[in-house]
Formats: sequence, structure tokens, C-alpha cells
Amino acid sequence: MKVFEERLKKHIDLLMKRYPSIASCKQDIIDAYLIMEECYKHDGKLLIAGNGGSAADSEHIAGELMKRFKTPRPVTPRMAEKLKQIDPVRGEDLAKNLERGLMAIPLVAHEALSTAYINDVDGLGVFAQQLFGFGREGDVFLGISTSGNSKNVMSATVVARALGIRVIGLTGAKGGELAEVADVIVRVPETETYMIQELHLPIYHCWCLMLEDKFFGK
Repeated sequence: MKVFEERLKKHIDLLMKRYPSIASCKQDIIDAYLIMEECYKHDGKLLIAGNGGSAADSEHIAGELMKRFKTPRPVTPRMAEKLKQIDPVRGEDLAKNLERGLMAIPLVAHEALSTAYINDVDGLGVFAQQLFGFGREGDVFLGISTSGNSKNVMSATVVARALGIRVIGLTGAKGGELAEVADVIVRVPETETYMIQELHLPIYHCWCLMLEDKFFGK
């Protein structure tokens, strides 16, 4: 059984203190985090998709993971030295300014690919196609759907399971179809779309804080 480290508990405790309405989701939030932690331990990546506001959330999450959120993430001394050896001037700046990331790909961000696939093949398969191209066994797919029934997200879950990619769902209270297939489903206790989205943000911020603390904290 995976262990949730005591030093990461402070992030969950703060989340519960600030948003007591999601106390019912606490263990699911932790379980989802542990799946992501395991993925990153083995050099995997997070693939994220959603529609509308959830598409914006997908990009937001990737932005928090691919560079610093709160904690500095300088390159390793070995990488810094390599950069400077290749180009003493540019390498010096890069060694100071580059930040280590946790690989995260928002499947909503590739307009040329997605619009071509929508136009030429299938609008509802756009996330599935990208996941099929980017995904590898051991990765994690985070599907964000306030209803839990987004057809393009559900199609992506089929591909994810076929590839050996674990599925995390972030939904509203009903959970929808996503709750039936996800390895972990986090159902926030709201049914109105904007209210669901208002609770999704602090949850994924908490995930990002815990991942950063785990992999880059002292």
C-alpha cells in the first residue's frame, strides 16, 4: 500500500481548513495524489483534458507543474555545467534561469493537431487521439468534467485504459460515467457547473503543492 508522507499532510490540512465543504473528498484527493506521485517517481507524465473552463484548468495545472509553483527548482549542478560547457554565455544564463519541471501535457493546447483531427476525422475523439500519441504505459490521465459525462473525455479514458494509463477523474457530486471507469474519482459536493469549478481549483493547487514539495522540497 502506498504511504502518504506526514510532511505532505500540511497541504491537505490547509485545504480542509480553507474549504471544509470538500472534507468528504479528502481520501480521494490523497489517493489521486499518490497515483501522480508514483507516476512521476518512474519518469512518467500527466496528461490532462477538459472542456470550457475545465480546458483552462488543464492548462493551469500544466503551468504549475512545468515550472516552479512556490519552491525554487534550479537545474542540477551537472546540467548547469553541461549548459556552460556548450555555450559559456548563454549556458550561464540558462543555468541560472531554467527550472526543473514535472512533465504535464494539456491535451487542449495543440490547435493545429486538434482542429485538423476535428475537421478530418472525429470531433469527439480529439483527446483520445492526442492521448494515443503522447501517452505511454505508466502515465496518468486526469479527466476534468463537471458532469462526469463529457464524451471526448470518456473516449480518452478508453484509450488510457488500453495503454495501461491510470485514470483520475475530477467531477461534480454526481460523478457521471467517469466515476465508473476512473481509478480514483474526486467528486466535489456541488452540482452547478461554476460552483464545481470553484472547488476544482483549490484541489488541483493542493496536488501541485504536494508534488512540488515531494520532488523539489528540502
